[in-house]
Amino acid sequence: MKQHMKQGWRLAIRHFYIVILLFLYQLLWGFFLYRFIDMTILPLLRRFPLQHPSDSAVSLFLSEAQFQLTKTDLINPYLWLLGGLFAARMLLTPLFNAGLLYSLHHTGETGGTQFLQGIRKAWKPVTLLYWLRTLLILAPGWFLLPRAFKLLMEGHSLSELLQSTLPGFGGWLLWSFLVHLLLLAMQFGAASGTGSLRSLGYALRNLLPYAGLSVLMWLLAVTASLSVSGLSYVWAGMLALIMHQAYHLLRTLLKVWTLAAQYDCLQSKQS
Repeated sequence: MKQHMKQGWRLAIRHFYIVILLFLYQLLWGFFLYRFIDMTILPLLRRFPLQHPSDSAVSLFLSEAQFQLTKTDLINPYLWLLGGLFAARMLLTPLFNAGLLYSLHHTGETGGTQFLQGIRKAWKPVTLLYWLRTLLILAPGWFLLPRAFKLLMEGHSLSELLQSTLPGFGGWLLWSFLVHLLLLAMQFGAASGTGSLRSLGYALRNLLPYAGLSVLMWLLAVTASLSVSGLSYVWAGMLALIMHQAYHLLRTLLKVWTLAAQYDCLQSKQS
């Protein structure tokens, strides 16, 4: 794993300008998502009875929210807006993935990166696989989310809600983890030209080291996030603000590093 992490780091550094590009993309996406939440969710939360949070007041708030969501068309414009943002992300993100994954495979051929060429050559299969991955990950929510929403509207306590939904959501999390890894391997194969099914076979035969490396890289990212958050509390002020903003660039670098390490792990199994 250490060797894959080292090689992944070398590849990530060689693609640092792509890291900057992805950072700006994530920054814009986060801005629009923040504006959406600020425009839709916060006005509803302001009606929550903070000054007199009795059971009857909370029940009235939930009843009013349920009526507004199910009996009126108040939410329709927001759903269209959220759908538009989701569609834009579903179209743009696989293009960036195609360019990056293709460039990771072909970097050694010319000594440089081939991000734009990767978008032109690999965007179709990578986009289809990205859409399939998203569909498979979201599919369990079709059954789990309505049940959780129903329990919430029925006023169940937090412990009852967790007991009823936690096993299902835990299985959903495990399912999402496996789907992400396997479909990512297929995207590697599509972008590199080795074939999606062939790359999937390598991933299945080497699932344990592949998954272990992925978990290790994700734990590294979580550790970095917690460290920055902790330092922000200790060093409050301008320094904390600079560190918080700089972390978004670090997080993007960690994502590219993770992808590069995962690619090197699978590539080494094929050689």
